[in-house]
Amino acid sequence: MAAQADTKTLIETAVKRFLAEVPALQQMKLVAGLELRGRGDVQLYRVELPGPRVTKAIAPDAKVTLEIQRARFNELAARGHIADWREAFAHGEARATGVEQVLKLIANVVERQEERSRTRRARRA
Repeated sequence: MAAQADTKTLIETAVKRFLAEVPALQQMKLVAGLELRGRGDVQLYRVELPGPRVTKAIAPDAKVTLEIQRARFNELAARGHIADWREAFAHGEARATGVEQVLKLIANVVERQEERSRTRRARRA
């Protein structure tokens, strides 16, 4: 039971960190499924935004499903930034499936946020 609570807390932390870096997505209403794979089993979580509200359950109403190895998720949740998440997707460590329009919307918003961040850093230098 304690491990389940820790995982829920870790997922909430990951979502909050991601949304802090991409504030344009904070008010998005979305139900996502999260599949954490590790050591021969798969843990399924339902993540509802805004919130986040995390429950250990299958998410039949999910618009997006994120699949990732448990160990890699733990790293990203604790210390990951947008660039780290992007790298995980680029290297096939993480995979997102679901409604194509929602996936494209999220990708576009994240890209624009990264561009704004690069522009701010360039102005400071």
